[in-house]
Parts: sequence; C-alpha cells; structure tokens
Amino acid sequence: MIAILSYVTLEWLDGTTNHNQRIVVPSLSKKTLDEVGKVLEEKELRYEVQDSANFNPDFPRYSVIEQNPIAGSEVKENRKIYVTLNPSGYRKIEVPDVVQRTKRQAEPKLIALGFKIGTVTYQPNIAKDMVLELRHKGKRLKPGTKLMKTSTIDLVLGDGQQGTINLSN
Repeated sequence: MIAILSYVTLEWLDGTTNHNQRIVVPSLSKKTLDEVGKVLEEKELRYEVQDSANFNPDFPRYSVIEQNPIAGSEVKENRKIYVTLNPSGYRKIEVPDVVQRTKRQAEPKLIALGFKIGTVTYQPNIAKDMVLELRHKGKRLKPGTKLMKTSTIDLVLGDGQQGTINLSN
C-alpha cells in the first residue's frame, strides 16, 4: 500500500512540477520589447527588463543587448528571462575643467571620458600648449557642461609666443 501511495505521489509531483520538461531559451539579441514579448509568450516564458546599459552602437536603440539565462539554456515553463536594453543614445557626461592645463594633461582626460578631440587651434599666449578654452560646435564650453559621450571637443591652446603689445596712444 505504501509503495502504491509513494508511486502515485511521485507521478503527481512529476506532473504538477513539470519534472524533466524543459524549454530552450531563444536568442533575444537585438529584438525590441514587443518582439521579446511575442517570442517568449509562444514559449510560455516571461521577461523582466533590467536597467539599461551603456549605449552600444552595434545594437539598435531599445533592443536587447544581454539576457539571462543565455540563449540555448534549458528552463522550466513560466521562467522569467532578464533582459538588458540598449539605451536611446550615449549618456551625457560633464566636461572636466582642463583649462589652464597642458594639452598633454587635457587630451587623455577628455578621451578617457569618451570625448573626441577635434580641431586644435593656437592663440598668442606665453604658455605653449596650455589649454585656454574648449569649444563644441563653435561655442565656448564651461567646465561642468554636459555633452553626449563621443562628442567632439575643439581645443584652443597657447602658441608659446608673447603677444605683441600696442603701446601707441
């Protein structure tokens, strides 16, 4: 009697817990949330969006760039798949204060933050290669201004020449 009861209990557990019934997780890479919802609904899976990551230009905006569990994994039905979306664009970053610093100090700092160095122009100033100002699209930048990562910043540097002084009145 105990053997029969144990067998019935195990069969019931197998049926209710979907024991040994697995679903292969599909690849969601580069899919929009609408597409993700449709694909996972067909497979009886759910999803949850994790915080967006840093913008990746190799993926469409608002598309999946990561998923967990990964594609090809086997899971039970109704399992939640966690997806990370590509944001709409690069985030904005504060322009650091590199005025009155040398070009050698300023360029690596700007590049490390994700900015690109554009045109380098020189003005008369006794301090050679000293950053006198930063410009973006022709406009002077103040430290702390927020620009999109990968924005191009032009440098205005001192040329190392003493400027001419007009003493005539």
